[in-house]
Amino acid sequence: MSRIHDISARDLFGEPVALVPQRFTARLARALIADGEGFATRDVPRLPVTLEGIPGDRHAGFARPADSRVPWYPRGTPIRNSRQLSLVAMDELAEIAGRLGITEVRPEWIGANLVIEGIGRLTSLPPGTRLHFTGGGALAVEGENAPCRHAGAAVGAFHSGKPGLDLAFVQQAKGLRGLVAWVERAGELVAGSEIEVRVPAQRPWTR
Repeated sequence: MSRIHDISARDLFGEPVALVPQRFTARLARALIADGEGFATRDVPRLPVTLEGIPGDRHAGFARPADSRVPWYPRGTPIRNSRQLSLVAMDELAEIAGRLGITEVRPEWIGANLVIEGIGRLTSLPPGTRLHFTGGGALAVEGENAPCRHAGAAVGAFHSGKPGLDLAFVQQAKGLRGLVAWVERAGELVAGSEIEVRVPAQRPWTR
């Protein structure tokens, strides 16, 4: 499990103290692919990955069209695809469910590709973290996967007695929705296998 650092610590000159790099192991509990008509995923024993992402997955590709997540580009502009894979943790999904007052939020409902075990506060992993898999594949974390109404509507479809989940999910899943990542090295991601997690050194930035 990752350690908690005091991000308010200052050096003799009043500058934020850099957080040292960390290296630890985690586990790939499930591997999933979105190869159907919608964005829901299904379990597979292993995922081959190339530099374009997961072959056959709806989010594969070197580029993607700009959308509402990147409003500084005109919608539809081709941009680098840094959202090739979606990562989640079951403890965070359980917390989302508790906040929403429902029994569960399943990874496949919200289009997750990887379910990760053994990383506390998965969604808080910093951009630039590398995940090295025993099958040779390696991912670079782009950042938090901000919750959207599309995912909330997918959750709501399984809880018809609870109206308004599409909007509630956007609010209640903040900081818990997981991460997006891109493939840095081709290989395989095998369900049940170990992951070496490499968190880079970090220094809080202020202007």
